Amino acid sequence: MKIRPLPYARFWGALVLGIALTGCASMQSHDKLATEMQTAGQANGIPAALARLEASATTDDEKKALLFNLERGELLRMDRRYEDSTGAFQLADAKVKEWEEAAKTNPDKLLGTVGAALISERLKVYEGQDYEKVWLTTRLALNRLAVGDFENARVDIKRTHEREAIIAEFRAKETLAAEEEAKSKGATSGSKEINGYPVETLNDPEVLALKNGYSNALSHYLAGFLYEVLNEPGLAAPGYRKAIELKPETGVLEEGLRGLDSRTSFTWQRRQRMTDVLFLVEAGDAPARKPKAFTLPVPTGRGLVTASISYPVIEPSNDPLLSQISAAGFDFKLEKVVDVNVMARRALKDEMPGMVLRGVTRAIAKGVLQNELQKRGGLIGGLIGAAASVATEQADDRMWRMLPGRVYVARGYLPPGEHTISINGRPLSQPIQIEGQYALVPLRIYHNGFLTGKVASIGQLATVAAAPAPAPEKSTVVETATPAKKTPQARPARTPRPAAKPAAVPKPVAQ
Repeated sequence: MKIRPLPYARFWGALVLGIALTGCASMQSHDKLATEMQTAGQANGIPAALARLEASATTDDEKKALLFNLERGELLRMDRRYEDSTGAFQLADAKVKEWEEAAKTNPDKLLGTVGAALISERLKVYEGQDYEKVWLTTRLALNRLAVGDFENARVDIKRTHEREAIIAEFRAKETLAAEEEAKSKGATSGSKEINGYPVETLNDPEVLALKNGYSNALSHYLAGFLYEVLNEPGLAAPGYRKAIELKPETGVLEEGLRGLDSRTSFTWQRRQRMTDVLFLVEAGDAPARKPKAFTLPVPTGRGLVTASISYPVIEPSNDPLLSQISAAGFDFKLEKVVDVNVMARRALKDEMPGMVLRGVTRAIAKGVLQNELQKRGGLIGGLIGAAASVATEQADDRMWRMLPGRVYVARGYLPPGEHTISINGRPLSQPIQIEGQYALVPLRIYHNGFLTGKVASIGQLATVAAAPAPAPEKSTVVETATPAKKTPQARPARTPRPAAKPAAVPKPVAQ
């Protein structure tokens, strides 16, 4: 039997398309690049990780890309190059602002990019995970605080809340568009599950406890803290309240709101002799999206054909938890307020319905194309169709991988001066300087080492009198443990329950 040859135009067109897509830059694995950056950073430090990232971008467009600048901004921040980091984050933020403007004024333009996903998820323009968009303004605010730019930090915090509202409205429209597209191609909205997919990673209690995949308690607690130090308690209260809503039964968050009035009173500020210190301790790495392949039978006019389909999987983190930070004889309880792994899995859970619908739509379209190629080109045509389907069916593994895996918060009072910090009993190699009315201390555990960010000091303490002023009756900040046995008034260190009443503010050590 003579095989009818595929017309040359279609044959070579299909072949060239397959080759082009296979070599397309947007089809490359970001997971592979991120792994190489982390390996370089572990072996030779942050500059080596930065060099590996920068080597991956050779064109102006690649150097302006959202994900490139998210990764670059984070590495520069870890290297304490705050101005350069802010510059990279601003390039990334410009891309997110474009997305926001389109989402508000022309959502159909963004929804139209779903068409690229009919070939491969990786061909979609990377818009950033929703939680990454929120993290970006939070990172910008922290950079501004590190260099004393409080006014612009305030602007970034305000934009965080506005960004969350835009995300919520757009995602509802996107899911509806994916369902309509799938129905038009013959896929049913009931096809929500894929046999073999580890759904338990998306349905565990921590993931389900999150209200959505983009809001995080740290961003809102930081908003409350910033407004407080800028003496705007009326704006601080909603930030603390929202943080509690997102992460209930977390003592440090609850006391942020409960002690606000006392901390911002004129009487307390006049008598304050110790610095109100906020510790932000970051640990671990953001998770990876790993592709998992499936095959689906697709009905055609010539019978069933097999189409390749791929979805991402995020494995839960099993890193050990942190519990305590100590300085100057005081122990403070570290409380986890953000888990990026859980947020990433929640974001993936929310994205999966649309992703599955697009995947099934792709499978049907590719199955029909494969059948047509086989019908017209025989065995060779069928092989080309199968190869193109496999080459283009790669789950999108793009994520902001240089983010930390988890963020812990502790807050309490320390006497001004130089202090050695230890986390879970492990001391940092360099002491930190505490001063001012408020201080924000950013720390990161990175590959078994400590990275100490620049301490932000805000305001000034009242002049210290010859004799220490008496402490207020109630603490304005939950003290996670009473002072160690260092002064006659001290009691043995203890860790209170999250709902414990505020302990007394530790008195400064008499000089």
